[in-house]
Amino acid sequence: MALPPYMTTGQRIWHYGFKVIAITLFVFLLFPLLTIIPLSFNAGEFLYYPLKGLSLRWYDDFFSSVDWWRAMKNSAIIGFFATILATVLGTVAAVGINRANFPGKQILLAFLISPMMIPLVITALSLYLFYARLGMNDTYIGLILAHAILGMPFVLITVSATLQSFNTNLIRAGASLGASPVKVFFDIIMPNIAPGIASGAMFAFATSLDEVVVVLFVAGPDHRTLPRQMFTGIREQLSPTILAAATVLIVVAGLFMLVLEWLNRRNEKMVGPMETKG
Repeated sequence: MALPPYMTTGQRIWHYGFKVIAITLFVFLLFPLLTIIPLSFNAGEFLYYPLKGLSLRWYDDFFSSVDWWRAMKNSAIIGFFATILATVLGTVAAVGINRANFPGKQILLAFLISPMMIPLVITALSLYLFYARLGMNDTYIGLILAHAILGMPFVLITVSATLQSFNTNLIRAGASLGASPVKVFFDIIMPNIAPGIASGAMFAFATSLDEVVVVLFVAGPDHRTLPRQMFTGIREQLSPTILAAATVLIVVAGLFMLVLEWLNRRNEKMVGPMETKG
């Protein structure tokens, strides 16, 4: 794409310099992934280049292992229910905060998104001590609640961003036609903020799928998630099977990114007509 002719020399230098910086950072972030994926297909038992050959041996070991299957099942169960809980709480909080003006609103918002800012070690230790009093350590419920707390801020932020472009006149119109607040929420607000809710839910699930610090504190041997199983494998026996597991997570993360991009574009298409009508 050609640059506009009115751009100055300094603007052109900044334009191309920014592209070089962005590409360099992209390659820097992508390089470790490009290193891991080929090693997961290595026929040898050691993690080094050049590869001794290509093989699906480590993927077979990953998918046939009872321990890895248990870890995947735990991650799926915990991630699914934590995502539902985080999505419900984050959506309700976002709608309530964005529609109301009250003293301490910003303080409440800062409190709700604080799990994103507080170091995970502090959060994990606090949960461990709190769960110890309630007997919730080494339980699915404890892990689900912990991951919901970590994922809820992402839902709150994405839904709040979507609500910024929401036409509140639609709420007034629905209320003037006799719709109850519940009907207005599900028939008017929900369809318009659905892309934001879906994006937040995917962020919450990705957070749960990737989280390991809290799991190390509050989970028992029977509740090992996939990241914890990988962490344990690195400590006890460094095997290319861990790279196969990492590649699976990379593929899942890539699919999440594609879906999020699709949702963002869909949201932009929905916002465009609304702004035109407004």
